[in-house]
Amino acid sequence: MKAPIFLSMEHLNRYENLIRKDRMSHQDAERSVLFYLISGNQDLYKKCDAIYDFKRHQIHLCLTEGSTDFSSGSTALIRLGFNLYNGYEDGETSPYHLFYRLDEPNRILAMSAINMRFSIY
Repeated sequence: MKAPIFLSMEHLNRYENLIRKDRMSHQDAERSVLFYLISGNQDLYKKCDAIYDFKRHQIHLCLTEGSTDFSSGSTALIRLGFNLYNGYEDGETSPYHLFYRLDEPNRILAMSAINMRFSIY
């Protein structure tokens, strides 16, 4: 996996914080992409503990539990992150459904995450 392209210095710092918090190997492509998406969106970063369990090193079922309130754009980024992490699918994980709900900065974040996951540079 090539080094990701960060949208800002804040994005990079938040990403590195998540990596440290999880004690993740930089070689873990799936988790790296999930953390890349979470760290690139301020709302997701604030709610990262509702998305990912750092003690068990696994995702939370936050999309089906409904315990945390996410905007439609944040939900789309979570769906994309889960899909790139473990192949998660539901009725709204198609590119059309995901990108329709994203504003321009989050579309750039989403495309960068896809490029990162599949080493498209």
